[in-house]
Amino acid sequence: MAMQDANIRETQDLIASDKVEGTSVYGADGKHIGSVERLILDKRSGHVSYAVLSFGGFLGIGQDHYPLPWAKLSYDEGLGGYRVDLTKEQVENAPHYESDAEYDWNRRNGKVIHDYYGVPPYWM
Repeated sequence: MAMQDANIRETQDLIASDKVEGTSVYGADGKHIGSVERLILDKRSGHVSYAVLSFGGFLGIGQDHYPLPWAKLSYDEGLGGYRVDLTKEQVENAPHYESDAEYDWNRRNGKVIHDYYGVPPYWM
């Protein structure tokens, strides 16, 4: 049995979470919207539930965080980042929280997020 390198961070189909963090997100028009700040995983299934986008502020200060259902993102090799079928304005009007605030990751807030983006909640 061949030994696998535990430090591999990307294959053709898989990518390590630390490589996703910081990746650019582009709107339907191909314009930069923001970057992936962090991934939120479902503890039981291990599936990615949300990508939290960050943008706004100055030099990373005062940025707001926008939880986006993972199902809304698709990787675009040509852009070298994730694409969403939204405009920056649509994301700016989405449920979000300030960088220095705690977000209440409960099902009620999750439903508000999923309803806004028009995708079924990950737990259904």
